[in-house]
Amino acid sequence: MEEQVKNKIIELIDVTKAYKDTVVIENINLYVKKGEFITFLGPSGCGKTTTLRMIAGFEMPTGGKVLLNGEDITHLPPNKRPVNTVFQRYALFPHLNVFENVAFGLKLKKVTNTYRNEAGDTYQKKEHLSKAEIAQKVKKALEIVDLEGFEKRSISTLSGGQQQRIAIARAIVNEPEILLLDEPLGALDLKMRKEMQLELKAMHEKLGITFIYVTHDQEEALTMSDTIVVMADGVIQQIGTPTDIYNEPKNVFVADFIGESNIFNATMIANRRVKFCGKTFDCVDDGFEKDELVDVVVRPEDIQMVAPEQGMLQAEVISVVFKGIHYQILAKVGKTEIEIQSTKQKAVGEKIGINIAPEEIHVMKKEFTVNRFDGSITKRNTMEFGDGEFECDVTQLYPNSHLDEDGYLITAKGEKLDLTDVEVNVEIGMNNITMTDKSEDGGAQGNIISMIYKGDHYRYIVRTENEEDYVLDSEDMWNENDYVGLIIPANKIKLTLKKPEDK
Repeated sequence: MEEQVKNKIIELIDVTKAYKDTVVIENINLYVKKGEFITFLGPSGCGKTTTLRMIAGFEMPTGGKVLLNGEDITHLPPNKRPVNTVFQRYALFPHLNVFENVAFGLKLKKVTNTYRNEAGDTYQKKEHLSKAEIAQKVKKALEIVDLEGFEKRSISTLSGGQQQRIAIARAIVNEPEILLLDEPLGALDLKMRKEMQLELKAMHEKLGITFIYVTHDQEEALTMSDTIVVMADGVIQQIGTPTDIYNEPKNVFVADFIGESNIFNATMIANRRVKFCGKTFDCVDDGFEKDELVDVVVRPEDIQMVAPEQGMLQAEVISVVFKGIHYQILAKVGKTEIEIQSTKQKAVGEKIGINIAPEEIHVMKKEFTVNRFDGSITKRNTMEFGDGEFECDVTQLYPNSHLDEDGYLITAKGEKLDLTDVEVNVEIGMNNITMTDKSEDGGAQGNIISMIYKGDHYRYIVRTENEEDYVLDSEDMWNENDYVGLIIPANKIKLTLKKPEDK
């Protein structure tokens, strides 16, 4: 354990970052080991670049600490940290040649040299590097990025991939302990990006320093990383090796974001027995309660096609697309669509059987089963919750009660109650919320921030202006960022009075 602690070069402890009232990083805890290639992976706006900038010192955390080799550097400026950053835009100087671009930082750098005077006493002096020292360091950096001999070339004559390598050479020439890379391949075309992925991995092995990389490209992360940190909405979803992240996703977001996935609603029938698509399958995951609602992930390449009578599921092929190394086959079991990747070709309309081995079924706990909000009753006996206002049935708070003509609640004992401002717990099922593009028709409004396909429906998350989230299931297809209204029938809103300990 002590050895593991010594091996940490960077550690983030309870790190939070907010801009005014908007939290972009929420209570992150992670560490980076010396010499590791670690990647922050996630969609745009998930907080990965902000996290990188806090490690670099360009941003200061709102809360928590950043440690370097066990020492607190939270408020240390960037120039005092042993890190260098490579950005998507290389920011090379067009009026300087390759040598001058790489040497730029070295010419400004001062090193402490030790001398001895005539009396035999030693003294130290800060001096610039000599021309010979600078030339030697630039030559070595260019060799590492395979651009030796390019010293006199103009930046404008270089390809995008070559410019990217010059930017890396300029960063590593200063011999940083940590190299930060913020989407450095984003400006390259697909072929060049794939080549540079392999080159960056080789550079990392050659240099032996710590690489902290940011990308939204899952293939990039899987190809290069020792460790992947999957982020969404300012929160770490999972940390693990590429193999672990792909084969053992912690939740449906990770499963959906990393690679292709079939994600199904399921129920644990017994230990290591799970039901989905109308059939019960053996699985290897345990630790779930009987009849617990769960999510199941099956990768398309792990599905076996057999003759219809030999399959646990019978399906009809509805789409076939040739992908070069395999066929992408879409088959339908009842209302549920299942994606299959296979080297075997099938025809649209063909009947097939589907088998899934127990070890290929990954069972996960459900993140969302119901929407819960704190609410309060208005003078009109409507309900304010989740950054909106909805019609509701307040009589469910008191059995056998009713409303009189003035809107007061009359209990079964004949008591007259004014419920204005009474605080309640609100529950709404995920199937009981409907979206409308006429946002003004909804009791609340917001943007779709997440959509995940689950075979026969989509799971959406809608976020309101004040960051209240509604999770709902729908067969209809919407787009991320659509602005929608949320409609909830009054009889689908479950209310209970808050107990003193709930307040």
